[in-house]
Amino acid sequence: MPTLNVSELNIVLSVAGAFIILFGFISVKIKDKWLLGEALPAVVVGILLGPIAARFLVVDRWEGVKEELIPEITLGLTRVVIGVQLVIAGFQLPAKYQKLRWKEMLILMLPIMTIMWLCSTLCVLATIPKLTLLSALVIASTVTSTDPILSQAVAKGPFTDMYVHRDLREIISSEAGANDGFGFPFMMLATFLIRHASEPPASEGGLKARAAAEVGKLGGGVGVAIGKWFLETWLYVVLMSIAIGVVIGLAAGKGLKFALNRKWVNSESYVLFPTAVGLFTLGVCGILQTDDILACFVAGSVMNWDGEYLRETLERHDEVNSSIDCLLNFGGFMYIGMVVPWDQFHQPDITGITYPRLFGLGFMVLLFRRIPALLAMYKFMPKVVKNWKEALLMGYFGPIGIGAVFYLEHAMHLFPKLGEGDEEETNLIRAARPVVFFLALFSIFVHGLSIPALNAIYKWYGVKPIQDDAVSIHRKSIRVPTPPNADVADDNKTFIAYNRFSRPVFHDAELPSY
Repeated sequence: MPTLNVSELNIVLSVAGAFIILFGFISVKIKDKWLLGEALPAVVVGILLGPIAARFLVVDRWEGVKEELIPEITLGLTRVVIGVQLVIAGFQLPAKYQKLRWKEMLILMLPIMTIMWLCSTLCVLATIPKLTLLSALVIASTVTSTDPILSQAVAKGPFTDMYVHRDLREIISSEAGANDGFGFPFMMLATFLIRHASEPPASEGGLKARAAAEVGKLGGGVGVAIGKWFLETWLYVVLMSIAIGVVIGLAAGKGLKFALNRKWVNSESYVLFPTAVGLFTLGVCGILQTDDILACFVAGSVMNWDGEYLRETLERHDEVNSSIDCLLNFGGFMYIGMVVPWDQFHQPDITGITYPRLFGLGFMVLLFRRIPALLAMYKFMPKVVKNWKEALLMGYFGPIGIGAVFYLEHAMHLFPKLGEGDEEETNLIRAARPVVFFLALFSIFVHGLSIPALNAIYKWYGVKPIQDDAVSIHRKSIRVPTPPNADVADDNKTFIAYNRFSRPVFHDAELPSY
């Protein structure tokens, strides 16, 4: 007689499939009318069906998964979600974008990121007790980078289609792709200072064990810390990642063009290429222990260096990569909602962390992490940030999300396990997870709801949508809804779209016009 097989796998598949189906029924309402995107609904569903509420989706109930393995699963999942999407983000920028905007990118990667890191550190020190300066620097480094996935939604979403000029949207997208990889130097500087500038354990056996595992305090002084930071982080991790990304992107672009000219590549393989490049880059960099996130973004940018890959995908009306984006967002953010450490958000007797402290930290980070840096430096980037209003918009929409969770899990591998380190390391490990997860949740909700709020304000004041660079787009079906910043042409077979994000070439004069 047939029996029910209520396994965890079947539950996960049923719930995930049901959510995507229900989301799909009203996807135009959610994304184009209400401007909520995929991340916020997915996180909400993960929370409601996770261990804090309905308990349909509980990771440590999965077969073979113990509680201590959840951080490993989280690290692997976030790594794949970010890596693949950054290849896609890289090729969707105009040809030679990094060469033409090198000055702006340099300003964003070095002085602005440094200010963001230090401001975030001060916010953590002001609100979270029992942390040293170096511990706060480690935690702040995980939330310094703007989230690559949420930022892409901001840069390419319907609100910015209508109201934000393309130059600003492109730099937001490019910054988010690059600075998520450039977060490693900040994390490793603080880590090396804790590891080498602090006193090592008194026992010789403990020191040897730490040295073998390359975790914890090893001694040696500030000079050793700075030397290792320069050699291991900058020369090996960062520069090697850039080189790997360039080689893979160049080989992929040239090889694809060679095969395409001979008509060896069918449409399915062509549009799946960014996903394949992302997975290959993640694997290679994982083996070599370099910065795979940075390498993925570089590979995507170089693959479209001449603009031909993006031009061809636009001509083929590519919807595959946006669908992969959407699917990764659903899975990644639903998982984040499932593994939120709710029990660690209020531990006044253990970590000193309480909900009032976390909310205070959230608002301080929202106001001081990024906005002051952009307002102070935007005049050095007049080609992309033209006034203080655009600087304020760019500073406010610097979300924290799945990228911060990735950095958190990576950072936890750099320190001893809970109970094996000294007081400084123990307090750091106990505080890092609730702080980072709360800031990610806070940002997902605040920034996710800010866009529809800002859209309502714009409509109230009668702000007109941008109607530059009109482009004719073939309407593939009469049932396809009109994009947010587009009109239906007289023949009812095409849309006239304005201010589109994707353009294969850089100069406006080369853009098609209507």
